[in-house]
Amino acid sequence: MTIETQTTPNPWAATVLLLMGNFMNLIDVSIVNVALPSIRDSLQASETQIEWISAAYVLTFAVGLLPCGRFGDKLGRRRLFLSGVSLFTLASAFCGLAPNVEVLIASRALQGIGGAMMVPQVMAIMHVIFRPEEKARAFALAGVIISLGAVTGPLLGGVLITFDMGGLDWRPIFLVNLPFGIVVVLAGMRLIPRLNPDRTMRIDWPGVLLFGLTITLVVLPVIEGPLLGWPAWSIAALVSALPVGALFLRRQIGLERRGQAQLLPVSLLQDRGFLSGISIVMLHFSAIPGMFLVFAIYLQTGFGFTPLESGLATAPFPLGVMTGSWITGRFGTKGIPWRIATGAAILLCGMTWFRMMTGQPPEGLHIWTFAPPLAVNGLGMGLAISPLFQLVLRDVPGRIAGAATGTMQALQQVGAAIGIAIVSGLFFVRLQAQGYSEAMHHALGYQIVVFAAILTILGLRAIALRGRRT
Repeated sequence: MTIETQTTPNPWAATVLLLMGNFMNLIDVSIVNVALPSIRDSLQASETQIEWISAAYVLTFAVGLLPCGRFGDKLGRRRLFLSGVSLFTLASAFCGLAPNVEVLIASRALQGIGGAMMVPQVMAIMHVIFRPEEKARAFALAGVIISLGAVTGPLLGGVLITFDMGGLDWRPIFLVNLPFGIVVVLAGMRLIPRLNPDRTMRIDWPGVLLFGLTITLVVLPVIEGPLLGWPAWSIAALVSALPVGALFLRRQIGLERRGQAQLLPVSLLQDRGFLSGISIVMLHFSAIPGMFLVFAIYLQTGFGFTPLESGLATAPFPLGVMTGSWITGRFGTKGIPWRIATGAAILLCGMTWFRMMTGQPPEGLHIWTFAPPLAVNGLGMGLAISPLFQLVLRDVPGRIAGAATGTMQALQQVGAAIGIAIVSGLFFVRLQAQGYSEAMHHALGYQIVVFAAILTILGLRAIALRGRRT
């Protein structure tokens, strides 16, 4: 079957609603970090409980992405997206009204399930409602939203907590989702198109179990291990992920040989563009969340910035992303690997500059001190994100787009969790001995290694393609 493209009366209106839902999920990951001290004091939560307010969401979200992407292929992507937004919005209300920390943690897990239901459908729907020449601009807009989500959460959280709206303290960071979720669901029922699901497809439930177990064995120890000093169980879990993951892949190959539907279609594993693309996605998104996490600690704890000031200090990054996304969207389907390489090269230079400045900060630090390197990094990310999505999904048939986007975003979450663990580990190890500036300088070495690795992958891919042509 060829890639399906279904005409939609107003694909841009549908895309705005899809990205609104995605944006709710994106900011929810980071907005909570700003509010954790207030939540701890308000609910008398222990340190372990505070950790699980974030971990419960990340874990259920990461585990559910690939299965829910496949469920969308079978049951209908519009239906699953709107159901996911509804569940996410309801869970946000539960979070905002939680009487104790146990209810809050359970509600955060429910939020993660809702996010996993809606997020894979976003790219999968966009993949089939736009003509090939329009996808670059659509994915550029998606890149802006993803990048904005990484930095808007702390800024919005800082604003809401600083102004203490209605005397509700931290609760508005969850309740703010309600009006947006209601708008997306009501408008989505009219504007998001019904796509043709594959109702004959059977769900690979043993595969769902094996995939979920594999992701859990990676993400859970990566989240909890650094905080607990890497106990034996965390190392054992990471080691166990390898054979469990191998069993999952073996099952998918066996289903393919028998002509049965797979949770992760084997055809995706045979697509070199898809494999190189998701490898770069995993690397790329391992660099950015960890950077902003330690940068917030660097500014707030190291230099006394308020949460609002810390959020404002990151504003040049999304401005750079918007500029880069506008530029790259003008190229359509042309020069996809070269645009990714250009973005990665700019990020490599920008991270080197940022590392030097944070390692030796000037006197009289203020919110615009780091604006130039952050803007350069945003420009690089904006240039790379849209063509990266294009590279991953370029040759994917529409009937398995949910599985493809679910796989991509699951590995994106794994990459983010691993990156945060590595970067925060580097930061706190050096912090104990040498202070905030040296710790930040040390931690940002990871980002430089990541973007150098991405350039290497792209170079090897270009050499392989040239070799096949000759």
